[in-house]
Amino acid sequence: MDDNDKLYAVRTDLALEARDMASPAFGGALPGVHSETIEDEDCTLTIMDIDTAEGSKAVGKLPGHYVTFEIPKLREKDSDLQDRIATKFAQQFGKFMDKLGISKNAKVLIIGLGNWNVTPDALGPLVVENIMVTRHFFELMPDQVSPGYRQVSAVAPGVLGITGIETSDIVHGIVQKTKPDLVIAIDALASRALERVNTTIQIADTGIHPGSGVGNKRKGLTLESLGVPTLAVGVPTVVYASTIVNSTMDLMLQHFKTQTDATKEIFGLLDSMAENDRLQMVKEVLDPVGHDLLVTPKDIDQFIEDIANIIASGLNAALHEAIDSSNVAAYTH
Repeated sequence: MDDNDKLYAVRTDLALEARDMASPAFGGALPGVHSETIEDEDCTLTIMDIDTAEGSKAVGKLPGHYVTFEIPKLREKDSDLQDRIATKFAQQFGKFMDKLGISKNAKVLIIGLGNWNVTPDALGPLVVENIMVTRHFFELMPDQVSPGYRQVSAVAPGVLGITGIETSDIVHGIVQKTKPDLVIAIDALASRALERVNTTIQIADTGIHPGSGVGNKRKGLTLESLGVPTLAVGVPTVVYASTIVNSTMDLMLQHFKTQTDATKEIFGLLDSMAENDRLQMVKEVLDPVGHDLLVTPKDIDQFIEDIANIIASGLNAALHEAIDSSNVAAYTH
């Protein structure tokens, strides 16, 4: 992929979408990329491993283990569904920790990335608000801590524009001082598909780059940069306007092809343009007038609270044995 292709590529933080975009060029089978899809009545679970440098280059994501939950009905604000998803999240997150060899007594630091003043970017801080933090109890009154709990600390470090300090520098200082055995970073992401916004959760063992969801990459929070295993949890809350326009064109083309054979006459060159070429054209129109906006649904206020509760409840259950990970309903609301 040359620099021009990278500039006009569809922007997505989801490994699942990156895989789907890369697959046609390889005839559907990506080298070094293995995935499994599990369907049930609540959600579609995609488990993906990128094992080689070749697979990483093809997909455009770091080598590692990725799990993606797709839950279209989350938008229906069904509290029972939210409880079930929190339970599934806890179970999958527990598998990540087992895979990393994180012991039951390991100390955990949770980082809520994002800007609490901007609703679509407030996921991380909202999750931190709902996390069961226990480190201070172990420090001040260790003899009074019940069995089944571990040391958990949590912080929302803000963003560069608020603090004047790179998020990675703040986190690195906290890691050096508190010496956790595992870092968990929570952040809002960007998707290429409207239907995945507000309905998808991704877990990855590759760490995270603060600001990547809005095309503003900073120094990453990773095992290499922090010296501690780092798990990332992300939810797509925004999509680029250019991506929406491009997807709308594609949907229109597909619709008209079911109605008529004269799509060439109706759409002209659009009918035969490759997706990246069409996206480049859309960006060339929108960028100069400043209209390639980041778009979020109008019900983002309610959604961001709901999904933050789901993630926080799932993390609480995964991190503390005393919380029954098979039923986290009591910790969801």
